[in-house]
Amino acid sequence: MKHRHLLPDEIDLLLDDEEGFGVAPLRTHLEECAQCQSEFARLAVVVDQLEGLPLLAPRPLFGERVMAQVQVFEPWHVALRNSVRSFIPQSSVGRVLVGATGGVAAVTLSAAAVWVGQRADAMVFLGSLGAQRLRDALVSGVTSGATALLGEGMATAIQNGGILAISGTLAAGAVGVGVVALGVKSVATAGRPRRV
Repeated sequence: MKHRHLLPDEIDLLLDDEEGFGVAPLRTHLEECAQCQSEFARLAVVVDQLEGLPLLAPRPLFGERVMAQVQVFEPWHVALRNSVRSFIPQSSVGRVLVGATGGVAAVTLSAAAVWVGQRADAMVFLGSLGAQRLRDALVSGVTSGATALLGEGMATAIQNGGILAISGTLAAGAVGVGVVALGVKSVATAGRPRRV
């Protein structure tokens, strides 16, 4: 240890009266080196002064006020665990009840998923049937609306034209409503007296 002086953390070990494997060579160097002895003495005075300071107790709720202003990072898995924990009852009877309910729900959903998986063709059939019924209901509704507004001949043309005819009829209806609205607005503004 004669080739270098003690490092600050090594002097801290000696100031704290630490014991251990590497402390004996540090003490030996301290006894032989005048510069390290003066540094040790200077820091020992500081440590003595710090230990002589009176202990102050913070005001009540000081820690809570400080922590209320600190943004604590909470990992997503901790937030998820705390959220789930808030839904778990504290009583053992409640936990058993929640566990049993969750188990029944898991078994039911698993059985439903297996049933749907085995009957995928039936699901496709039901989906296409529902889409066909929805399309038929849409065509029927537009046809009856067109019959009421435009007459029987136009309704037959729309029904024979399919989705394209329905889209065209709806677009024409929207344009017609817009034209009527602009006409009503122009008539209303023309009838108002002008202010000078």
